[in-house]
Amino acid sequence: MEIEKKKIKDIIFGVLFVAGEGIEKPFIAEKLGIKEKDVDKAIEDLQKEYCGDKGIHIITYKNKVQLASNPEYADYIGAVLNPIREKTLTRAALETLAIIAYKQPITKLEIEEIRGVNNCDYAIQILMDQGVIEVAGRKDAVGKPLLFATTDGFLKRFNLQDLGQLPDYESLLERIQVIEDGTENNSDSLYNDFKLPEEEEIPDFLKGEEGVQNVSSDNIV
Repeated sequence: MEIEKKKIKDIIFGVLFVAGEGIEKPFIAEKLGIKEKDVDKAIEDLQKEYCGDKGIHIITYKNKVQLASNPEYADYIGAVLNPIREKTLTRAALETLAIIAYKQPITKLEIEEIRGVNNCDYAIQILMDQGVIEVAGRKDAVGKPLLFATTDGFLKRFNLQDLGQLPDYESLLERIQVIEDGTENNSDSLYNDFKLPEEEEIPDFLKGEEGVQNVSSDNIV
């Protein structure tokens, strides 16, 4: 279906809004069946429209384009979104920790497959920072991916003598589901909330691993 030129800008803006991440310009042109120069023109117009004091800016990098929040408003945006993000990522970290505890040693890709998500880098970072998991080596597979396992700190944190004291796996999954649904906030739970930093920095041990990107509160989209 041919797109009217006057609609290209609005369509691309809609695509970027829903995507929430950078998209390659040639890919946009191919999928929309338009010329790349039309994509460039639309992006140029969008950048002129969303600039200065506007809350949303259009950024380009490595031939990709993305919607990003205005850095000048980072403190205000963070004040609203960080508490929400912390709650969500805490649940993600707890679920990731449970998977590692029962399936260790396990790779990041295997964790993501079990959780049904595309990226768990930040959850792993938080657990590493808390000292409850560690890199246990590399799997003998293509790419030699890192293997993660729990630490003695994990046992201490949850008052366990050894991994044999972990609750039944199915019971643990039920607890995780309760946490995810937000229907329970019990201080006697096996899990304690983690204090999360205001910025998501990828740790050195994950830098260079495929699919890992830095995310900053200055660039919330």
